[in-house]
Amino acid sequence: MASDSSFDIVSKVDRQEADNALNQAAKEVASRYDFRGTGASIEWSGEKILIKANAEERAKAVLDVFQTKLVKRGISLKSLDHGEPYPSGKEFRIEGSLKEGIDKENAKKISKIIRDEGPKGVKAQIQGDELRVSSKQRDDLQAVIALLKGKDLEVDLQFVNYR
Repeated sequence: MASDSSFDIVSKVDRQEADNALNQAAKEVASRYDFRGTGASIEWSGEKILIKANAEERAKAVLDVFQTKLVKRGISLKSLDHGEPYPSGKEFRIEGSLKEGIDKENAKKISKIIRDEGPKGVKAQIQGDELRVSSKQRDDLQAVIALLKGKDLEVDLQFVNYR
């Protein structure tokens, strides 16, 4: 009897790459001519990302610079969760955070997609903030990975522990 093959679906962000992207964005904002005198900055505030500027458009421009740096570093924008600019004293702020893990709602959506559209005999179980997908045949697992890569989901997925 052949044992089941499996892999895990996770949503993780490389913290070091995110930190590098934020530092690059901070350097660019500090040196760019169009940000001079606008009080524009981007920094970590604990686990959150804090963007400040004296105008709403400047705050959005700093966010755009940061998003560009994230993409260049291979981090999906689906993992960045940010709010709208809000006034705080004389400046505008945008707070953001990096999403880690797959929440229950998205995990249920993903397992439903696998059940409905995936090959027969493939099982998906929710384990905390990740999913374990198992099947007797490795080809079925490859088909599930291809199926999920083709879907437009709200979370950035990685496929790990393939065995």
